[in-house]
Amino acid sequence: MAETAKPLLIKRYASRRLYNTETSDYVTLEDIAGFIRAGREVQIIDLKSGDDLTRQYLLQIVAEHESKGDTVLPTNVLTDLVRAYTSNIQSVVPQFLSASFEMLRDGQHKIVENLTAIPNPLTAMPGFEAMRKQQEAFMKTMMGGLPWAGVGPKPEDQPADAPEDLAEIKRQVAELQKKLSKL
Repeated sequence: MAETAKPLLIKRYASRRLYNTETSDYVTLEDIAGFIRAGREVQIIDLKSGDDLTRQYLLQIVAEHESKGDTVLPTNVLTDLVRAYTSNIQSVVPQFLSASFEMLRDGQHKIVENLTAIPNPLTAMPGFEAMRKQQEAFMKTMMGGLPWAGVGPKPEDQPADAPEDLAEIKRQVAELQKKLSKL
């Protein structure tokens, strides 16, 4: 059990072949996706340079699934992600996405428990409505004044205390995370 707690080390050779160090055999991207779906952390290292290539390969796995029609990310979300790389919200997006997925993972077991008890279990999940309002407020604050966002007030209409709203949103997200983790 202790072995599965550490990441599965995959080495990439100069030939671009991927080598599973635990089983001493070559693996494909689909194999790596399978390890991850099974709950295993994976680390992919370039054998020659020692560079960590994990992010690059994870993005490639996502891109391949998206191109096959296994759509998880809507086009507007992908577009917003691309735009985030060139805007001043670039530093907040990874934190927001990470917190959102963490809350989703933490709440998954509650959703499963509620599936049989309540007709619409997602809305019955403790903190769901607060989380929805929180994300809505966050997106309005972060995207509101940007021309590509298409939502929220224009910059000249934004209140002068927008940074205070952001601090309040961050505080509320942290509070929701604490509540969800206690569940």
